Amino acid sequence: MTHLQAGLSPETIEKARLELNENPDILHQDIQQVRDMIITRPDIGFLRTDDAFILRFLRARKFHQTEAFRLLAQYFQYRQLNLDMFKNFKADDPGIKRALIDGFPGVLENRDHCGRKILLLFAANWDQSRNSFIDILRAILLSLEILIEDQELQINGFILIIDWSNFSFKQASKLTPSILKLAIEGLQDSFPARFGGVHFVNQPWYIHALYTLIKPFLKDKTRKRIFLHGNNLNSLHQLIHPECLPSEFGGTLPPYDMGTWARTLLGPDYSDENEYTHTSYNAMHVKHASSNLERECSPKHMKRSQSVVEAGTLKHEDQSENENTQPLLALD
Repeated sequence: MTHLQAGLSPETIEKARLELNENPDILHQDIQQVRDMIITRPDIGFLRTDDAFILRFLRARKFHQTEAFRLLAQYFQYRQLNLDMFKNFKADDPGIKRALIDGFPGVLENRDHCGRKILLLFAANWDQSRNSFIDILRAILLSLEILIEDQELQINGFILIIDWSNFSFKQASKLTPSILKLAIEGLQDSFPARFGGVHFVNQPWYIHALYTLIKPFLKDKTRKRIFLHGNNLNSLHQLIHPECLPSEFGGTLPPYDMGTWARTLLGPDYSDENEYTHTSYNAMHVKHASSNLERECSPKHMKRSQSVVEAGTLKHEDQSENENTQPLLALD
């Protein structure tokens, strides 16, 4: 086992070998092959190229070096093309902080039966007078940046559950094609995470209609892992065990405390006018990762901005809420 796999359980190392084609004997060669491709993109400022950083892109693309490099390039290009999104890219930025306090995203303490971290979005909590969609997206991207420091999650991946209960048509009207495209570009084509599924629950008809807006931005392979459950929580439980879920999703855990993840990231700086019930969260590397992000994503490092970011990710197909759930989105 190479030092780059230090801290991983034998089971996770074996999973990486079987599912991701990760071979410790040639790990450094794989990484160097990706690093050698950087010279082909002089238009991009690759701000970080150490072994551990490149490794997460290889894992996200199952050790296909060309695909891993494309993802690495898109990661930095997305940040160059959207410099304003990454100014003051840290948890105590006022916009990000408000989004985190309002539960964007929620992050469950326990992982699912496959070792994946579960992220939650309660769409109706979006107060458009308080949080811009961009700040919510920034908060999600920052959370993923911190979580992806955990090597187990680089291999096991993530699950996203979006609860559309009470999400109004007026709120949905703010989801324009341009901001949906921005989210799609940032979350799949430009971030080294393995998403095992995106689950919609209690979605109204106009959420189905949003599919027609994002369809032009999507790749065919992204259809396999979005699941539209409607109000059929039994179909959700077939994929995510109830003991991993809070009661809002028919699970056996207590209701989710919206302030949990915000308190984890903000620590003593956490403050909110609302009352929350404290829920502990044992987050590895949070302090370390936060300081790294502040250094690596500060505006002074983001000077060069160029050309086009390819669109791609997230997706779903029209489907009745009461029909049997079908997979609709693949994210890796």
